Amino acid sequence: MVTADPPTRLQGKYTAIAVCWLLGNGCLFSWNSMLTITDYYSILFPRYHPSRVLTLVYQPFAVGTIATLAYNEERINTRFRNLFGYILFFAATLLVLVIDLATSGRGGIGTFIGICAVGGAFGIADAHVQGGMVGDLSYMHPELLQSFLAGGAASGALTSALRLVTKAAFENSKDGLRKGALLFFAITTFFELLCVILYAFVFPKVPIVKYYRSKAASEGAKTVSADLAAAGIQTSSDNEDVKKQERKGKKQLLMENIDYAIDLFLIYSLTLSIFPGFLSEDTGKHSLGDWYALVLIAMYNGFDLIGRYIPLVKCIKMESRKLLTTTIISRILLIPAFYFTSKYGDQGWMMLLTSFLGLSNGYLTVCVLTSAPKGYKGPEQNALGNILVLFLLAGIFAGVTLDWLWLIGKGW
Repeated sequence: MVTADPPTRLQGKYTAIAVCWLLGNGCLFSWNSMLTITDYYSILFPRYHPSRVLTLVYQPFAVGTIATLAYNEERINTRFRNLFGYILFFAATLLVLVIDLATSGRGGIGTFIGICAVGGAFGIADAHVQGGMVGDLSYMHPELLQSFLAGGAASGALTSALRLVTKAAFENSKDGLRKGALLFFAITTFFELLCVILYAFVFPKVPIVKYYRSKAASEGAKTVSADLAAAGIQTSSDNEDVKKQERKGKKQLLMENIDYAIDLFLIYSLTLSIFPGFLSEDTGKHSLGDWYALVLIAMYNGFDLIGRYIPLVKCIKMESRKLLTTTIISRILLIPAFYFTSKYGDQGWMMLLTSFLGLSNGYLTVCVLTSAPKGYKGPEQNALGNILVLFLLAGIFAGVTLDWLWLIGKGW
């Protein structure tokens, strides 16, 4: 039980929304930065398919880590978990700069292995932060989770816009592509450090966050004790054993929400079978030249962000479980659409399809994750949030694996 009076339920709501948005950015900012500079890596490592290999390296670490964390979720200190993830993002992003500077921008298998190792570190950090934050926010106000998810999409839009600016700024200078990439990652490193500070010192002290964590602690959650202590609220272990006995198990939670879990798996397996590998390497040559892939990635990220805000309009938010599943399965039609557009369509049609891919991805993700964790106690919502992120990351892993099928018949 909590030994301090909880703050007003909605006090500090907009501050929490803003901080969640920034923390959502930090969850994917580093990884999106690595994906966005594929124009640089494609020149540095022309034989290694960096846009595909990096995503394939990233995913086993992400899925393996989130599976372990989701299984042990109720015994893990959420504060330590999220801080570790954000610090690892910061350190790994800084290491990208160090590797490039130490090798003077030379390619080769050794440098590529180093970059792949950083990609694996990003996967471990993502599993810590994304699962930890989604689980934590699942028992809070729905707008906080929506803002976190929108922040994740915004990281893609911001990195794309920033990459276009840095590419343009150095386009006519000697070694301009490398200079733009280095500046790009220097900005990313600074932003990840900002996220560490925000989570460590700002987020736990926002009144609405303290209220929901206090409520979760009163329902038997042990994962929030360190964050409550950082906010100056002490908890007691009274009746925790009783509360734990009343809590539904992970298997039961999964069975009750299996459709939501499969929905997330299907959303991301389809999306990642196209983005970014197919868009980076298989859309042909067009008038935009080496800007074409960057523009496609920017359009995907921009419409992914827009899609994550559409559910805020309640009349167009999709909440029917059957309708969600039907809509998600129907996205399979995008596969032949992209295939025939890449062969016979012009760049305008490809941009339109890419925009729809991003829009549907963002919209459906928020609809599923904000609809699923309802009617449960705080500890159960935390556990369910972790389970859903596990299926989301498993979907991404399946998608980046399926993405290699586009190379059949094209050689290496």
